[in-house]
Amino acid sequence: MKLSFYGAAEMVTGSCYLLDTDKHKILIDCGMFQGDADSEDLNRNMFDFEPSKIDFLLLTHAHIDHSGRIPLLAKKGFNGEILATKATKELCTIMLPDSGYIQEMETEWTNRKRLRAGRPLIEPLYTAADAEDSLKYFRAINYDEIIEITEEIKIRYKDAGHILGSAIIELWVKEKGETVKLVFSGDLGNKDMPIMKNPSLIDEADYLIMEATYGNKAHDNARNNILFLLDIIINTIENGGNIVIPSFAVGRTQEILYMLNMMKESEFSKIKSIPVYVDSPLAINATNVFLNNQDLFDDDTKSLIKVGDNPFEFPNLVFTKTAEESKAINFHEGSCIIVSASGMCDAGRIKHHLKHNLWRGNSSVVFVGYQAKGTLGRKILEGQKKIKIFGEDIYVNCKIYNLNGLSGHADKNGLIDWFSSFTKKPAKIFLTHGEEDSLKELSQILQDKFDSKAEIAHMGETIEIESSTDSIVNMPEKYYAEDNRLEMLLDDIRTMMYALKEATTGDEKLADRSKAIILTKKIENILSGLEDIDNVMKS
Repeated sequence: MKLSFYGAAEMVTGSCYLLDTDKHKILIDCGMFQGDADSEDLNRNMFDFEPSKIDFLLLTHAHIDHSGRIPLLAKKGFNGEILATKATKELCTIMLPDSGYIQEMETEWTNRKRLRAGRPLIEPLYTAADAEDSLKYFRAINYDEIIEITEEIKIRYKDAGHILGSAIIELWVKEKGETVKLVFSGDLGNKDMPIMKNPSLIDEADYLIMEATYGNKAHDNARNNILFLLDIIINTIENGGNIVIPSFAVGRTQEILYMLNMMKESEFSKIKSIPVYVDSPLAINATNVFLNNQDLFDDDTKSLIKVGDNPFEFPNLVFTKTAEESKAINFHEGSCIIVSASGMCDAGRIKHHLKHNLWRGNSSVVFVGYQAKGTLGRKILEGQKKIKIFGEDIYVNCKIYNLNGLSGHADKNGLIDWFSSFTKKPAKIFLTHGEEDSLKELSQILQDKFDSKAEIAHMGETIEIESSTDSIVNMPEKYYAEDNRLEMLLDDIRTMMYALKEATTGDEKLADRSKAIILTKKIENILSGLEDIDNVMKS
């Protein structure tokens, strides 16, 4: 068995790993490279494997740096299954065609320049139609279910807490009579953030492929960052400027709306009257997907919605769909808050808003997510005083802020906490999805704190996956599906729930003492049965 790294190795974007067993080829993610011209070259270099020979694609989440080359994969011959959570599938249904449309528009703009320069024209990486066609390969699966995709391979998706539907993937592979468990962290979420649950904890693995985006940085306290954002908004409004927030359409935009909703419901009257423009058709559609998957929200968000407080709706919130509505924002009299995609400022409507506000000394640009090397957002964040937008030189005179505490990625401490949850540490760890400094520091921390050697994955590298004689994990046993004791226990639980409902009906809860005794006995029986199964699993 072999594992090859074809993306997000010694870099943050382009997540793509290939697991080659003796019978199957499994791709984990197929993301787009984002950043400078080198990234575009990587996207156009196609693949270092034959797409038509891939049996399965396991997708951790919908962000374009993890899913963005799926249409190209299908265009080049892939016809296997793409396994993703329901929410990820729904998000990809809107995100991938949007990405195809952007490919078409940017290629058209590039070709006009190439034509004037007498250079040959290029084709888009893929089109919106290509993206639509790739959606037929998706299959939705649930969190926490162990699924047998072949006789030798089982998978389970756990909530990664990064964006809606994001997953940590557990993968059990049986080869030559031995079982190996691999865990792919995907992007791990920042704990205690609005809307999303905290990342799930994993007990054990033979091999761990782990992200290291913020492996050398500690985020500021999220609550402090929310207060800081409020302070930025008030100060900018008092100076007559606009607040521009480049935001990923999926995840960050919804969290920013949640925070702005909190602010507008507070006593700060200055905030209540300020228009908030969400200028991204993709973000609007993504917000609807969020509302269709409320079961994935954290308890606080569920409680808000239950009492009728939709965090994605508040006074003076305007969702702009058309290009004309987007352009009109820049002629708004008075201050406003503009939340627009893309999050790294390399495409989409955000570039227009930066063009109209970067030169204004009274405006503010607030970054709330990671800016990859080479992106327009990274250049602004690093203090570049003159940048090009649509071929025009724009001077950066406005105030620039970076609220890393609002990031959707776990920071150094979050990554360490998550790793510490392994009761039996992985025999081998490979760090991906990070820049050099982050990879090196996290690798050293894992060595010093846990005596676990973490190797930095290299682009194009292939490693041998072997099971050791002291293998720490086992393939999930058949009784998960075949032993009817679980079904019997479920029947008991259903009966108990019905009895509880009956017993609590009326003025006095559990007034019938005999019913309470019966329910207690049933609970004891269920617990006993669960303990029996637990003992079987341990043996």
